[in-house]
Amino acid sequence: MKKKILFLCTGNSCRSQIGEGLMRHLANDKYEVYSAGVEPSRLHPMSILVMDEIGVDIRHQSSDDVLDYIDTGIDIVISVCDHAAQTCPTFPGQVQRIHWSIKDPFHGWDIDESKLPDYRKTRDDLKQRIEKFLFNPA
Repeated sequence: MKKKILFLCTGNSCRSQIGEGLMRHLANDKYEVYSAGVEPSRLHPMSILVMDEIGVDIRHQSSDDVLDYIDTGIDIVISVCDHAAQTCPTFPGQVQRIHWSIKDPFHGWDIDESKLPDYRKTRDDLKQRIEKFLFNPA
């Protein structure tokens, strides 16, 4: 049975969505991967754009509430923002908690190409961390 990983941030619009897409892409079906927010909103179009740049389509992903995953057998929670790490509910069972403090690229809901570098930096930071996790999952 595959382990279940949940990426968690505040709004589940940028960082956790990018993390979910990258983990699915890089792990080659090794894990079941999800993302959620403690205050979910919607998938940010800039997140879709920067993932398209590397050939990963996240359009089908949705912005979900972390409480939707409490009783789903999550094995690993990776929080990607400090607020989510502090407000994450307690999952039942032996859940591994990992925290990566990643700068939020959010600058409003508009598509603003001048902000793409911030989203790329977030994507690349997450990619590096996920690759390290996959190579050496302590």
